Amino acid sequence: MLPPLLWLVAIVLLALVVAGWLAGPALWRAWRRQRLTRVPFPAAWRRILRLRMPLYRRLPVPLQRRLQRHVQVLLAELPFVGCQGQAITEEVRVLVAGQAALLLLGRPAGRFHGLREVLVYPGPFVVDRPLHDGSVVHDARRVLAGESWQRGQVVLSWPDVVAGAADPADGRNVVIHEFAHQLDQESGPANGAPFLGRREAYARWSRTLGAAYEQLRAQLGRGEATLIDPYGASDPAEFFAVVCELFFERAADLAEAHPGLFYELAAYTRCDPRTW
Repeated sequence: MLPPLLWLVAIVLLALVVAGWLAGPALWRAWRRQRLTRVPFPAAWRRILRLRMPLYRRLPVPLQRRLQRHVQVLLAELPFVGCQGQAITEEVRVLVAGQAALLLLGRPAGRFHGLREVLVYPGPFVVDRPLHDGSVVHDARRVLAGESWQRGQVVLSWPDVVAGAADPADGRNVVIHEFAHQLDQESGPANGAPFLGRREAYARWSRTLGAAYEQLRAQLGRGEATLIDPYGASDPAEFFAVVCELFFERAADLAEAHPGLFYELAAYTRCDPRTW
């Protein structure tokens, strides 16, 4: 029988082995990403961002560099698939990743957990979705510019990707919208509440975004014009994605019209686009 001291040493060693096994994938991922971001950002990629994404040009230099690092990681880890003849060029990959990386700017080690691939179409695409009409359910065809699936896919129309990047002040950006859904879906079906960490953060988030959501629905019911796109009144998940578009593209307007909502998004993303 082993002496008590040897038993203690064996237990400690076993615990270290188990901890190393559990932490191994995360440590490997962190090491790999550090290695990726040590490589100089390709000049061709920088030209694409400067030419196609005016919001990139407005970023302070430290944030440009941080966005570049996120782009490097996204493009190293994320497969892109062309659909219906859409070619997946360097421009397609960089412009999608550059806009998606805006959501990660305040999180140096951030990523889209569960994201598996990006599908790109040469234009808006048609999907069949069940439509609930009272007690009747029937299939309906919809034409979409983008879609996010819980099983880890983002689907995008390339012309809409280009248009969203070209005008950084219209509050409309399909890449931000669909990748915001991916953040929302990290802990389950999209419900307008991404992973926030602390219990009290969820309570405050629910109160603030819930009140803004109900305000939007009431304004639309009265026929009033709204800063927030009416599509945000569809459900809480779409509301979150729509206000993310506004947050990055019309930050000052959102902060003035909905200061509490702006504060929650700034705390979640850890950045303030008003300063860009």
